[in-house]
Amino acid sequence: MSDLEYPQELRYTAEHEWVRTGNDDVVRVGITSYAQDALGDVVFVDLPSVGDDVTAGDTCGEIESTKSVSDLFSPLTGEIVAVNEGLEASSELVNTDPYGEGWMFELQVTDPSQLESLMDADAYTETLD
Repeated sequence: MSDLEYPQELRYTAEHEWVRTGNDDVVRVGITSYAQDALGDVVFVDLPSVGDDVTAGDTCGEIESTKSVSDLFSPLTGEIVAVNEGLEASSELVNTDPYGEGWMFELQVTDPSQLESLMDADAYTETLD
């Protein structure tokens, strides 16, 4: 097992994103430590705009690293209600604190039952082997 972390309280997608549930069907989304490790040093993040409607599985931004450019996907359907503007000046937070200051965006979920389709930490780590 690697030394990368996968907090138990989060839900995960096959696209290596995490979802933290909050209040009033608002979730916070970021990429996992596996994803940031695979990407290498993140140099730029193109996030969706507040007010954008997104659909689960659709591309809603890009993450650019020293190695490549990767799509950012929406894990759930809903409306973007916040983006992490701190990443504009400090994109390296995605690498140094992927589950904290390196979060990407917050989403007002249209159908909270969609959360049940996401993986728990154990199921997610099994996909990494």
